[in-house]
Amino acid sequence: MRLQTQLTLAFTTLLVITMTIVSITIHSLLLNVLIQNEKDQLQDKGEMLSQFLFSEVMPSNFSHWLSDEELYLFVYNRALDRVMLYSSSLDLDLIHEWVDSYDLTQEEQPLWFDGENQYVVSTLSIYPGLLDQEMVLITPLGHIQEVQQIFFNRLMIVFLIGMLVIIVLTHYLTHRLVTPLTQLKFQLKRIEKRQFDQIKRVKATGEIKEVEKSVIDMATELQRYMKTQQQFFQNASHELKTPLMTIQGYAEGIKDGVFRGDESERGLEVIIAEIGRLKKIINEMILLAKLDSNEIIYHEGKLYLSELVQSTVDRALPIAREQSIALTYQISTEAIIQVDQEKMLQAMLNIVMNAIRHAKEQVNIQVVNNDDRLEIIFDDDGPGVDHALMPHLFDRFIKGKDGETGLGLAISRAIVERSNGTIRVEDSPLGGARFIITF
Repeated sequence: MRLQTQLTLAFTTLLVITMTIVSITIHSLLLNVLIQNEKDQLQDKGEMLSQFLFSEVMPSNFSHWLSDEELYLFVYNRALDRVMLYSSSLDLDLIHEWVDSYDLTQEEQPLWFDGENQYVVSTLSIYPGLLDQEMVLITPLGHIQEVQQIFFNRLMIVFLIGMLVIIVLTHYLTHRLVTPLTQLKFQLKRIEKRQFDQIKRVKATGEIKEVEKSVIDMATELQRYMKTQQQFFQNASHELKTPLMTIQGYAEGIKDGVFRGDESERGLEVIIAEIGRLKKIINEMILLAKLDSNEIIYHEGKLYLSELVQSTVDRALPIAREQSIALTYQISTEAIIQVDQEKMLQAMLNIVMNAIRHAKEQVNIQVVNNDDRLEIIFDDDGPGVDHALMPHLFDRFIKGKDGETGLGLAISRAIVERSNGTIRVEDSPLGGARFIITF
């Protein structure tokens, strides 16, 4: 069953149950209101009748008037236990039965019953100081129930019309609510089929708009990831193919006797170097795969930032001096970070070695506090990074000028992000590149 139908049926069922309860309540309350109103009218009529009931002047059409009003009365003397006066349409035995069954001294009388019909009753004392008598006015309940039924029928017509209008509006509103979800379903089908160029925005509001935005963001990220993976495999095959072809060429040449003597020795050295390069690339690819997976190779611990920087400088300083590069550092703030010391040191060394390789004379490391964020800044005075390359510099097998495997910065980014940090590259005030790690 479609969601729109389910919502409409659920709301209609709830509406019907609510209206049924309201109708039953109104039906009961309406009868009580009409009965009370009839009792009030009987009191008014009784006060009017008591003025001339025992007078010598009696209207000639009194009985006819009582019949037209569907009104019965009798006068009862408690002291004498006698019915003094009663309507001709009432049976005297029935009056005595009522007198015996009901308490005439009560102001609020219940509905009286004669075996078939119910009656609304009102009692009124006559000359309470002289005569111990009550005038009892009686009217059938039937005409009140007819009024109740007429009013209730009209009310039900209004309710039914209102329910139909509400159901139509509900169907329209649920249609507007469900339509964006249906469109989102088609967009997800396109994502499933990798038809990213056919994905369109969906008009929606509220939480559905947030879901729609999340779906679009997911599709964008998935498309980017797939392109990155495709580029990764292309670059990986190229990087692995080159040393393998070199190894194969020299190995076949030595086997076939093409290379002899010194050439053979030099070929073996090239083979060993290329095997080492292959081993490095494969190890770095395995490390990246492990960092991207949920494999437990990352062991966090508390580490002073100054200790991390000092360890990085100690390991990079010999290489910097060998290339006549001045490696300096400044720590303007101290803090403790929660990282894997070995992995984070590797990430720092990858960045510093990259800076030393491209620098002319100077590489500088700074630790600063910027708006409650810790930043480790690496500056060099080399040629810098091409702006077109900056957005892709941390992708796998993306190499700048004089780059090695193209995996070092990708590993650094994976380690930094695993440490709940970020890394970016921009132009350095020294003229080269500036790498910034932020915690």
